[in-house]
Amino acid sequence: MPNVYKNLLVLVLAIVAIHLTYIGFIRPQAELAIEAARQAGQSAPRDLFVILKDVEQEICLILMIWGTFLISDKCIHILKERYLFDVDLLESSAADKSGLATSLEEMEKLPEKVKGSPLVQTLMASLRRYLITSDVQNTSDAITASVEALGVRLEAENSMVRYLIWAIPSIGFIGTVRGIGQALSQADKALAGDIAGMTDSLGVAFNSTFVALVISIGLMFLLHQLQRLQDGLLVDTQEYCEKFLLNRISN
Repeated sequence: MPNVYKNLLVLVLAIVAIHLTYIGFIRPQAELAIEAARQAGQSAPRDLFVILKDVEQEICLILMIWGTFLISDKCIHILKERYLFDVDLLESSAADKSGLATSLEEMEKLPEKVKGSPLVQTLMASLRRYLITSDVQNTSDAITASVEALGVRLEAENSMVRYLIWAIPSIGFIGTVRGIGQALSQADKALAGDIAGMTDSLGVAFNSTFVALVISIGLMFLLHQLQRLQDGLLVDTQEYCEKFLLNRISN
């Protein structure tokens, strides 16, 4: 399944699962807690269900699940290809051009998942450059250019995750504005002595921001772990090509 369809499917499943959880469990529990507090003459309690009950928090949780999937999928994909760095893909080839050409042909026949890995793609591009130019320096430049292009591609693939990390606090701020607006609309009741409605509306404002900030902090931590793996992939790819290709053709 292409990645874009898989990602959209996960988003749809997250929307359905979170919404069903809200209408079947979280909102009923929050309403019970608020009603019990109201009958006791108290403001809404700082209960987990009450904190999560509003639509802004629901959207933030949906985006959290989707963002976590996007990051996890990229991490798993990188980790699954780590074994390639322990394999000498040029082991059976001689250092001359005919032997390297044979290795290139063998890599072309690899399964698509293996051939499409960043390491194999970089190695194949470097081999082609050497077979064309017979120059070690040009081959070294090709390795550097391929690794830099890989870094740009990986950074571009993280753009959706970065957008989610920006969007989630913004959605929380929308909840804050909505809650403050509701509180101001009940100012006359507060002046009359009934502050329950105003405190409930202010709770909406603060709860949405609180949940959004906590989620964005968690997603930012996961993104940094992904970037650490991606940086390691770039370094290891450069070192692999230098060790197994440049050392072989420079001797």
